[in-house]
Amino acid sequence: MKIAITGGAGLFGRGLQAALAEEHEVVSLTHADLDITDSVGVRRVLTRISPHLVVHTAALPDIDYCETHPDEAQRVNVEGTQNVVTGTAALGAGLAHISTDAVFDGKKSTPYIETDATNPISVYGRSKLDAELAVQEYERHWIFRVSVLFGPGKTNFVSKAVARVRSGQKHLAASDQLGSATYTLDASRKILEVVEAKKYGLYHLCNSGPCTRMELAEQAIIDVGMNPGMIEGVPGETMGRPGPRLKYAVMEMRALRKAGFEPPRPWQDALRDYIAKYESSHGKSE
Repeated sequence: MKIAITGGAGLFGRGLQAALAEEHEVVSLTHADLDITDSVGVRRVLTRISPHLVVHTAALPDIDYCETHPDEAQRVNVEGTQNVVTGTAALGAGLAHISTDAVFDGKKSTPYIETDATNPISVYGRSKLDAELAVQEYERHWIFRVSVLFGPGKTNFVSKAVARVRSGQKHLAASDQLGSATYTLDASRKILEVVEAKKYGLYHLCNSGPCTRMELAEQAIIDVGMNPGMIEGVPGETMGRPGPRLKYAVMEMRALRKAGFEPPRPWQDALRDYIAKYESSHGKSE
């Protein structure tokens, strides 16, 4: 299968390439290769590649940046996605779209399921929800909502914490934001499994088990053999970030189970695997 990945230089794009390239022909498209806001260019590039599957990861993923640049968030996350949908549909290829838990409002106290009402509280969340609606207009689609990402190839939440603690500094992490974590390699393999089964639809996709940002950072520091006391838990609102975060964003992977798939392994196991492979190959934090 020939797979085109938009946002190939991003964290998820790199994870997809690493996980899928062994068995499939993968064309990773960076922004230099494909500007998703250029509708004519998107169609031209996708037509030239002629993929069987497009995995759409390209987006403005920074919640704070989107909050202060709403027009750009609309142009990239919504209009850009519409262009990818149009270009993919012209080829009759499958489209797997990467979305986010930020489409919810964080007011639940039990895990979010795929059929729960959406109510984003940030510009980023609203733009990603509008992108989902655009994707749903195309019959051959999959939507995968992911949460806090970590994985090889690019700086991420975990590698930032490790780098700061290794430099001898305390690292602040929100102690009151309970959600899910997603190892890009595990998620990429699960996406391929669902796509190959041609079970279209909307899925929550993350590693199993809830965690706060503080717990995720602490476990990473433990796994690299450093002092978890260097992680300081603080209320999220004290961190002075413009984009609002969800206090509760745990996702249940009900649709995956209903479709006959096992959810990815616990986040602790995935984190340990990431740390072990990362440390052996790099020897220092990204």
